[in-house]
Amino acid sequence: MQEENQIQINKNSLEKQIEAVLFWKGEPISIKKLSQIFTKTEEEITIALKTLEENLSSRGIVLMYKDDEVTLGTSKETSEIIEKLTKDELMRDLGKAGLETLSIIIYQGPISRAEIDYIRGVQSNFILRNLMIRGLVEKVPNPKDQRSFLYKPTFEMLSFMGISKIEDMPSYTEARSEIENYKNKQDSEIENEDKTEEKVEEIKDLESEMETTQDTVSEE
Repeated sequence: MQEENQIQINKNSLEKQIEAVLFWKGEPISIKKLSQIFTKTEEEITIALKTLEENLSSRGIVLMYKDDEVTLGTSKETSEIIEKLTKDELMRDLGKAGLETLSIIIYQGPISRAEIDYIRGVQSNFILRNLMIRGLVEKVPNPKDQRSFLYKPTFEMLSFMGISKIEDMPSYTEARSEIENYKNKQDSEIENEDKTEEKVEEIKDLESEMETTQDTVSEE
């Protein structure tokens, strides 16, 4: 009986963790990836997802499936209020964070969310969702990694800007180059920090060896 209770606790824990990851991710994630994250079999993940789906059935959030991927979405019962909020959101200004993220996508896209977060220094999943709701950006499969997506401007965004191709954006080449230089600078600084840490460790080791040698000489 105790063993059955423990199994139930573990299962509930897995469901909650999966729900948390899906909420944090803010985009579809494959069952295979969830299996890797939680070190569980795909069958165990599928069972936990089924239970999570049942638990969410009476709430405003639902579990959505597409092929081998799952994500969280809003229930059809809430469609009216969500539609109203979406319209209100589309009428608001993008804000500094939205404009910053959109600029990165325009001048560096297609680009992954991880790269966007790296450039901005903060997570961008909610801003990206906002931009997609507005129809300004879209996500496409990453040809180098089918487990992730890339973000790029939509035709609607080009039409809104009054241009026929992304290269017609003001100072496109210069801005793209500046962002690329910034990324390279950041990479270089991180590399230098790593080298500095290695050098400090080497100095500490050398100092330790010298102290040991001095102690040995003193004893003699």
